[in-house]
Amino acid sequence: MRRDDGLEGKAAVISGGASGIGQALAVAYARAGAHSVIGYLPNDPHDAGETVALVEAEGARCVPVPVDVRRYEDTEALAQAALDSFGRLDIAVAAAGILRRASLAEMTDEAWDGMMSVDLSGVMRTFRSCAARMEHDGAMVATSSIAGGVYGWEEHSHYAAAKAGLLGMCRSLAVELAPRGIRVNAVIPGLIESPQSLDGVNSLGKSGLEAAGSIIPRGRVGTVDEAARVIRFLTSDDSAYVTGQQIIVDGGLTVRWPS
Repeated sequence: MRRDDGLEGKAAVISGGASGIGQALAVAYARAGAHSVIGYLPNDPHDAGETVALVEAEGARCVPVPVDVRRYEDTEALAQAALDSFGRLDIAVAAAGILRRASLAEMTDEAWDGMMSVDLSGVMRTFRSCAARMEHDGAMVATSSIAGGVYGWEEHSHYAAAKAGLLGMCRSLAVELAPRGIRVNAVIPGLIESPQSLDGVNSLGKSGLEAAGSIIPRGRVGTVDEAARVIRFLTSDDSAYVTGQQIIVDGGLTVRWPS
């Protein structure tokens, strides 16, 4: 089948590619004819080999690279892997992140700084390393959250602050990198069923997600594939004139009439 979204043959770097939205995105790119380099956290319970197998089943290539986004040398290695493996770097998606519950009374400087180092500064490091290796006409996307991007979330102020900060960073980078033809956008996922949201300690857990589905106009929580397809759009030629924007993927949750 002829593809006309401009993704065929391109190379994407995806941090957090071993599970969740990152994994779904690598598969979505493979179906569009694009290859990927996925960053995964060493000793993480999610197996990057699963993503590789899923991508290869679609006929594309996937290179896993161990990455801790708190370390600049790691994001440098991640970005360089795209050039070494595919001779190009066209797309960068920052999907790596952590989620921890902590009230303000319990918040330590270490907990706050640890969250920022991954969920905010880690995105900056990923983008900085990738942008330095991009030729003209690249695309970058950060994954924010409705927690911080739209809503507040009790006992998650550090997470919400990081996710809100991503939006300002993406807007500014969109202006800064536009002369090089690099577009920068953000997605704001709502309640998406993923390994992170299924964590009943730090997030809603399975029962919480099921209950939340009743208040979402679409009638259910979202899937990682649905979020990934929006990111794929934002990095394709179909969005060639879109930069500095935020797209909420939430089944109508943030626009519903309060009940």
